[in-house]
Amino acid sequence: MAEVPSSRGGMGATPYGGGTTFRVWAPNALGAAVTGDFTSWSAAGVPLASEPGGTGVWSADLAAARPGQAYQILLTTSGGTVTRVDPYARQVINENGIATKAVSYDETAFDWGEASYASPGWTDLVIYELHVGSFSRLPGQQAGTLADAAGKLPYLRELGVSAVELLPVASFEGAISWGYDPGVPFSVERPYGGPDGLKAFVRAAHELGIAVILDVVYNHLGPDDSILWQFDGSGPTWAGGIYFYGARYPGDPRPQTPWGSRPDYGRPEVRQYLVDNAIAWLQDYRLDGLRLDATAVIRNVYGDGDPAWDIPEGWQLLQQINDAVDGSQPWKIVIAEDMQNNDWITRPVPAQGAGFDAQWDPGFVQQVRAVLEQDQDTGRDMGVIQAVLERSYAASAFARVVFTESHDADGNGRTRVPAEIDPAQPGSYWSKKRSTLGGALVLTAPGIPMMFQGQEFLEQRPFVQDPGELDWGNATTYAGILQLYRDLIHLRRDAFATTRGLQGENCNVCHVNNGAKVVAFHRYDHGGPGDDVVVVLNFANAGYAAYQIGLPRPGTWRVRFNSDWSGYDATFGNWASDDTTAAGPPQDGLPYSGAVGLGPYTAIILSQDSP
Repeated sequence: MAEVPSSRGGMGATPYGGGTTFRVWAPNALGAAVTGDFTSWSAAGVPLASEPGGTGVWSADLAAARPGQAYQILLTTSGGTVTRVDPYARQVINENGIATKAVSYDETAFDWGEASYASPGWTDLVIYELHVGSFSRLPGQQAGTLADAAGKLPYLRELGVSAVELLPVASFEGAISWGYDPGVPFSVERPYGGPDGLKAFVRAAHELGIAVILDVVYNHLGPDDSILWQFDGSGPTWAGGIYFYGARYPGDPRPQTPWGSRPDYGRPEVRQYLVDNAIAWLQDYRLDGLRLDATAVIRNVYGDGDPAWDIPEGWQLLQQINDAVDGSQPWKIVIAEDMQNNDWITRPVPAQGAGFDAQWDPGFVQQVRAVLEQDQDTGRDMGVIQAVLERSYAASAFARVVFTESHDADGNGRTRVPAEIDPAQPGSYWSKKRSTLGGALVLTAPGIPMMFQGQEFLEQRPFVQDPGELDWGNATTYAGILQLYRDLIHLRRDAFATTRGLQGENCNVCHVNNGAKVVAFHRYDHGGPGDDVVVVLNFANAGYAAYQIGLPRPGTWRVRFNSDWSGYDATFGNWASDDTTAAGPPQDGLPYSGAVGLGPYTAIILSQDSP
C-alpha cells in the first residue's frame, strides 16, 4: 500500500465515512505503522506516511478500519520496532492493569437526546465534589461506576447543588484510585464505564439541570503506567522520551514532581497535546468546566512560588489552555488548584495572568477549619473569619472556590471536620454544631461554594486511598443535617427570591466581636428588599436572647435560616431567633440596628421580603 499522508484533520484515530484516519507524533521514529483487528494483527501493519515539513507527524487514511476495532501503533526505532498505545486513545484494553491496545471510537455516535442545556452562571454555582469509585458502590463491586453515580443524580438535584465536580476519570493503573495518576490522558477509565459512560452521566446530569466539572491532571503523568513514557525512544538526557522533561544539566529538577514525571512544557507539541486534551473534555463530552490539579507544580518546580524555580513554559501552557477555552467555549469555567494565593492565576491572559476563571482558596479551608477545630472558644480568632470573608482574587468575589471539606482536606493524613472536632464521638453535639456552622459560612461567604461528598449528612470517615462507599445510612441517621444543608443551598441559590445578595459581589463584614466570638456580614448585589442579606455567625458556646447588630435598611427583617432549629437535630437548642425590626440607632457602620436571638455555635440568615 502506498504511503500517502492524510489530508484530514485530527490526531489519533478519527473515523470518517469510509474508514479511519490515523495520525501520530513520533519525531524520533524511523518509520511508523498501525496494526489491529483490521489487519488481522499483522506484524508489519499498514505504513503511515511522514507528513511534510519535518513535523515528526505520521498519518494515513485506512479504508478498512472501523470504530470499535482494537489497534496499536508500530514505531521503528534505532533499537527495533516497538508497539505503542495511541496517545489520543479514547478507549483502551488493559492487560494486568496496564493499557496495551487502543480501541477506535466514533465521537459522533453517542445519542445526546433532544433536551437543551445551558451551563449555570458562575454566581449560581454550588459545587458538589465526588469520586466516582466511592460515591455509590453496589454490593460486590470493587469500585462504583458512572452509571451508579448517575443513579444518585436525583438526590443531588433535591439537595439543590447546581454542579458536580468529578475527581479525574482518565484511565489509571489498577481498579481503585483517586484518579490523580493518569496513564491514558484521553481515555475514560473502562471500569467506570468508558467514554459512553461519561457521556451518559453528563446527559443525565444536564437533564436534571446539573452542570458537570471534571478534574484533570497536567502536572505529571503516570507515574508508572503512562503510555507516553519513552514513546519513540529515549536518550542520555531525556530518559522519558519526547513527552517528558529530561535532565538537561546536572541536578535539573524539572523531570520529577512528588507524584510522577513532569511533561515537557517546553515542547510546543506537548503543550498542544495537553490543550487538545482540555478542549476534548469540554467539547466531546459536553462538560461545563475543568479544574486543573496542582497548577503550582506546572508553573514552578516545587510549587512553592520561588522565582528561582519558575517554569515559564508551564505558565505558557496554562495561558494556552485558558485562551483555547475562552476562544471556543467562554461560558465554561476553568478552575485552578494552585493553593498559593497567587492573584495572577485569575488575572486575564492579556494582562499577563494565567487566565483562570477561579481558583481554590487555600486560606479559607485551612483557617476556617482551624477555627472550627479549636478546642476552646477563647482560642477562636474572629479576625481570621473576617479576613477569609474579605479575601478575593482578581477583584472578583467569584474568582475563588471556598470550602471546608474536599478530597485533599479530608485525606492525606486528615479526616472529616466532624471527626477532627471530636475524634472520639464525631456525631456529637459539638461536631454537628461546629461543622454545620462551617457549612453555613461556606454557603454564605463571597465565592463559589463547594461541598465534598457526604458532607451534607455528616460523613465521618477520612477519604483514604482505597475509599469505601459513602455511609449512605447517614442520610437517614442525620436526615436533619441533610435538611440543613438543603435549606442553605436553596438560600444560596436564591430559590425563594429573598436572598439575591448571596449571589452578589459585595460583602461588608460589619460586625466583629472577638470577645463574644460573633461575626456579622452584609451580602448584596444592588441592595434593597429581596437582595440585602445579613448573616450572623456565633462561634461560641453561648446564646443570646437579643443580640444587637447593624442593619442596612429599616423595616422588618425575616429570619430565613436558624441552624439551631431542633428540626435539624434533636440535640439542638431551638433558640428563638424571631424576625426583627430595624428601628434602632445606627450601628456597625450601618444606618439602622435590631436585636436577634442567637443560639450557641449558630448561624442565622436575615433578609427582607421582595416588594
